[in-house]
Amino acid sequence: MVYGTDGAGDDEPLFRPYAVTGGRSEPRYHLAMETLVSSMSIPDDELALLTPEQEAIMQLCRTFRSVAEISALLRVPLGVARVLVADMSDEGLVRLHQPQLKQGQPDLNMLERVLSGLRRL
Repeated sequence: MVYGTDGAGDDEPLFRPYAVTGGRSEPRYHLAMETLVSSMSIPDDELALLTPEQEAIMQLCRTFRSVAEISALLRVPLGVARVLVADMSDEGLVRLHQPQLKQGQPDLNMLERVLSGLRRL
């Protein structure tokens, strides 16, 4: 991603984030913010064809990252991250690991891990 400075020392994107998604703010299917994403191995010649945003996501997701983490680390709105990740999943660039909720109830193990992570902050 290309960032500039506004003179106040804060990095600001030089483009509107939704420009990279063609104006879409929602993916074609539901993608929870806690969905884990991992990048697939692709040949170097295909890696050269990726957009800067796709390349950044591929780098970030060498280890499991949630969609929310991708959004925060790339400094783009959550809707933009969801669209980019869903599109990349459709192209076979990343693998999605959706949380399995039983009867609409959250996974207590996942909630305990989140709480533990928050306490460490």
